Amino acid sequence: MSNLQKDLQRMQKQVTRGTMSRREFLSRASAMGLMAAAPALYNEAAQAAPKKGGVYRLGLPAANTGDTLDSGLNSDHYMITMNQGAVKNAMVEVDAKGQAVPELAETLEPSADAKTWVVKLRQGVEFHSGKTLDADDVIASIAWHSREGATSAANAVAKSMGNIRKDGPNTVIFELESGNADFPFLLSDYHILIGPADSNGNIDWAAGDGTGAYSIKSFEPGVGSHLIRNPNYWKEGRGHFDECRLIAINDAAARMNAMATGQVDAIARCDLKTVDMLKKKPGVEVLQVAGTKHFTYPMDVRQDKFSDNNVRMALKLGINRQTFVDTVLRGYGSLGNDHPISVSQNYCATEIPQRQYDPDKAKWYLLQSGYGDGFDVEIHASDAAFAGAVDATALYAESAKAAGINIKVTRASADGYWSNTWMKVPWSASYWSGRPTADWMFTIGYKAGGNWSETFWDNARFEELLVLGRAELDEAKRRDIYVEMQTILHNEGGTVIPCFANNVDARSDKLAHGDLAGNFELDGCRSCERWWFA
Repeated sequence: MSNLQKDLQRMQKQVTRGTMSRREFLSRASAMGLMAAAPALYNEAAQAAPKKGGVYRLGLPAANTGDTLDSGLNSDHYMITMNQGAVKNAMVEVDAKGQAVPELAETLEPSADAKTWVVKLRQGVEFHSGKTLDADDVIASIAWHSREGATSAANAVAKSMGNIRKDGPNTVIFELESGNADFPFLLSDYHILIGPADSNGNIDWAAGDGTGAYSIKSFEPGVGSHLIRNPNYWKEGRGHFDECRLIAINDAAARMNAMATGQVDAIARCDLKTVDMLKKKPGVEVLQVAGTKHFTYPMDVRQDKFSDNNVRMALKLGINRQTFVDTVLRGYGSLGNDHPISVSQNYCATEIPQRQYDPDKAKWYLLQSGYGDGFDVEIHASDAAFAGAVDATALYAESAKAAGINIKVTRASADGYWSNTWMKVPWSASYWSGRPTADWMFTIGYKAGGNWSETFWDNARFEELLVLGRAELDEAKRRDIYVEMQTILHNEGGTVIPCFANNVDARSDKLAHGDLAGNFELDGCRSCERWWFA
């Protein structure tokens, strides 16, 4: 494809997405020597352009009666879709190519050492309440996560942002604890959304006020939400539906049935056991996108049974990962290697040998730990952790028997799983959407003392490397650091990571969209904002 064809294709995509006017398209096409063909080329793209209107019905998993509009406490798909994907905005957005692009920020300029960042805000952006966005709102929103006693999952990330101050009403200056070339990605965190600050620098998150494409008409935690299009949305070419109805359907079979019978227009997390049947339904399209999503079995390393790395190694060797991918994921994924960085990401340590199922070697490690006669352990699982988690964990228990490991699988309640079971019991099934950068994933999930450090693991060398890697601007040196960190997790970490799972969702063929993001299900949890009825 020639450069001219690539440029033309890019322009047509912009027309389709509603981000280029007819006048601009014709002008640029004429300058490219395509004056005669320009009107037809424009009309071709415009026919597929987003159209306003319609009620978008979305069947979503991972809804809980304890869900809150405080984004710092959000943990899974339902609330991410609602809070970040529809009602509020972050400073930065991750696009379909996995790149950090400005959202409420207009520009982000680093110092030479990437330790100081000057962020200029978009002007004229309004909250649903009519208040105009300013620097005070940004500072108060971020400070919420690092305040004394904060329980936000973004606590560690917010603290790493160091000193934050304003330079006039539309400029925020971040003086980081250390240089961070990935800093823009941190500002895309679905926890760190921007709300309106009052005169005392406080934010009433329960009010649900945001700058997003939709405002909240009703919200019943664990049941559903009714959202109304914001007529003054600042983002061009986004927010096309008149209304969005987010319906909580935690049961995978029920979601599949709702999609098959036309009760909803789209669902997240298809049941892989029946997805091939859904593909045969007229009017339904199944979407598959590879990304950073992975399943984990985190152990609380403070507990006696899991404090010995020999035990942890035995449990890592006692799972048949290939069977896991073939049976649980039905081939919609890839092998995990006990670290959280996917092969689709920069700095993935592909040089670490893939860990294989080896019950004999697992027995050897148990012998070293004093459990030569066998090892009895309980694990809690729920399909709220990930689709098919209970069956998957039973499969893990079956493979572990050959190593003398007797795993008792306890089914936990789906409602409140993330608040009542995960990180509350010694061993459980878990799920991560992943993060766009290695530093971010390590910081939020593995840094000692982090609110989401699900294994309570504390490794001095890992902590040292975390700081060094964040500040290192030389790509080769940075890769060496991140490879070592993945190696430490692989050999000493407290979690079993059997696989990376593709995002497998479904939608009506009456819906249209651009390129799909892979950072979360359903276009990065942004289908409400990005999609439309064709």
